[in-house]
Amino acid sequence: MNTAVANKVEQTWVEVCTKADLQPNSGLCALIHQKQVAIFYSKTLDEVFAIGNYDPIGQANVLSRGIIGSLGERTVVASPLYKEHYDLRTGECLESDAHSVPVYPVRVENGVVHIQI
Repeated sequence: MNTAVANKVEQTWVEVCTKADLQPNSGLCALIHQKQVAIFYSKTLDEVFAIGNYDPIGQANVLSRGIIGSLGERTVVASPLYKEHYDLRTGECLESDAHSVPVYPVRVENGVVHIQI
């Protein structure tokens, strides 16, 4: 048996909430397949983002409590612990090349938010 195929985990779209459940420019946390996911709605961009909720620098599940904004061309969330910034499109930590968070695809259909995990 091909181990690459055997080890591949199929990603699925999961219905999480409605877009109306999301407060503009703040986040909420959802537990999806035993993963904490931070979900944000940018009113300015009219776009929903999903990243891992775990802050690797602060070592706590807190990113959903961060505040979103922009730094230059990047849409970011500031961690509530040490204020490091994570890019909501790439997961990259702007203050530390050694740290990042997972980013999950998001789609909104008929006002319902789905995340691919």
